[in-house]
Amino acid sequence: MVKKENSFDPARILELLWRVGAKPSRTGLSVDAIVDAAIELADAHGLEYVSMRNVAEHLGVGAMSLYTHVPGREELADLMIDRSLAGLYSHVDEPSSVAGGWRPALRFVAERNWSLYQRHSWLLETEGARPVLGPHTNHKYEAELRPLVETGLTDIEIDSVLTLVLTHVSGTARALAGVARVKEQSGMTDAQWWSATAPILERVMDRERFPVSSRVGTAAAASYDAASDPVHAYRFGLECILDGVEALMSRCQPADRSSASE
Repeated sequence: MVKKENSFDPARILELLWRVGAKPSRTGLSVDAIVDAAIELADAHGLEYVSMRNVAEHLGVGAMSLYTHVPGREELADLMIDRSLAGLYSHVDEPSSVAGGWRPALRFVAERNWSLYQRHSWLLETEGARPVLGPHTNHKYEAELRPLVETGLTDIEIDSVLTLVLTHVSGTARALAGVARVKEQSGMTDAQWWSATAPILERVMDRERFPVSSRVGTAAAASYDAASDPVHAYRFGLECILDGVEALMSRCQPADRSSASE
C-alpha cells in the first residue's frame, strides 16, 4: 500500500491509531471491527485483496459506511499493522524477564517476530521508512528495547542492535514466504525441482571454471534438499548477529561507553 503524501494526514492517522474520540455507530460498526475484518481478509487472501469494498462486503455493510470511521485504504493499512501487534507480548517486561540475560531475550524477541510473520505474512509487504506510531507498535518497541538497557550499549547502539535483529527476521521470513509462493505457483516441491534440474546442470556446469561454487552449491543442496533453506538462514544468521553484538559489548569498557553516550 503506497501512501500518497498529498492526501495522507499524519494527525488524523494518529487519532485513529490511538482511538481518539472513536465511537461505534448505531449499527455497531467501529474502527476495531473494520480493522479486524481487514486483517482476516489479508490473512486469508493477501494484502492486495484488502479494499474498502471487500472489507464492507465481509462485514455485510455498505462501503460508504466504512469511511465514517476510516478515511481510506492507506489509513487502514497502518491500523492493520498496529492492530496485528496487539498481544505480541503479554506485558512490556516479558522479553527482559527471559532467564539468562540479553542473548536469550533477543532470541525470544526474534522468535516472537518470526511467528508473527507466519501468522500474518502480509506484514512483510507493509514495511516502510516511517514507523506506525500506534499503541501496540510502541508497546512492542518498548518491550524489545528493555533487554538491552543494562548491557552498557549506548542508546543508538541499542536501537541499532534491535533493528539488525528485526531486519534479519523479516528478511528470512520474506524468503520463506517466497519459497512457499514459488512452490504453489510452479506446482513442484523443491525435491522435484532439483530432480528435474540436477541432470541438466551436471551436463552444462563447468566445475573447473566454477570449482568453489560447484562444491559449496552441491553441499548446500544436499543439506537443504532445496535451493535454499530460509529457516536455516534465520537461525544461523541470528546466532552470528548475537555473536557480533557480544563482541561489540566486549570492545569498550563501561566508562568509555558512558562518556560516548553523553
